[in-house]
Amino acid sequence: MRDKDEFKPFLELCPSCFLRWMKVKDGHCSSSFIPHPSSLIPSPMDLKQVAKDTAKTIVSYLTYQAVRTVVAQLRETNPPLSIWLNGFSSTGKIQDGEVYLQELLEANQQLAFRVMTVRAHLAEEISDFLPEMIRTGIQQANVEHRRQYLERVTQLSLSAPLSIAEPPVDSEPGSDDSDESI
Repeated sequence: MRDKDEFKPFLELCPSCFLRWMKVKDGHCSSSFIPHPSSLIPSPMDLKQVAKDTAKTIVSYLTYQAVRTVVAQLRETNPPLSIWLNGFSSTGKIQDGEVYLQELLEANQQLAFRVMTVRAHLAEEISDFLPEMIRTGIQQANVEHRRQYLERVTQLSLSAPLSIAEPPVDSEPGSDDSDESI
């Protein structure tokens, strides 16, 4: 079990180094060592691929949100078309926004253009603050996860019975042994 003081080094470590420290402290280092974060950073080519994949996911999500917006608008103005678009969109094709739009273009050009217009508007509206929101959201979530983990680990160590050493009791009250050495 760990003492609370044992976690003080955590405050000075980056998250990855903390995980490495936890592995070493738990004695699991020999079988599952966590490498230092510098060895986990993807190469520049990999970062470009991560960025492309992320952009594709965001574009597909904006397509999904645009479809939801158009369905809601049509529910008010043209309920039968709203039902049709909702049915067309519920087949799972919407997972890839570009494939979905290609198929929607073939099925109903006017709706496809409307979805693309709404999607472009959404992208324009969120593009200014989305990068900062992502960074902040990830940082806050990571801090919260680490906090919860530390609370859980320290609660485990505090729930174990502690043996508190009692100070030695003098044989005679009021006697001062330090004077005898003079």
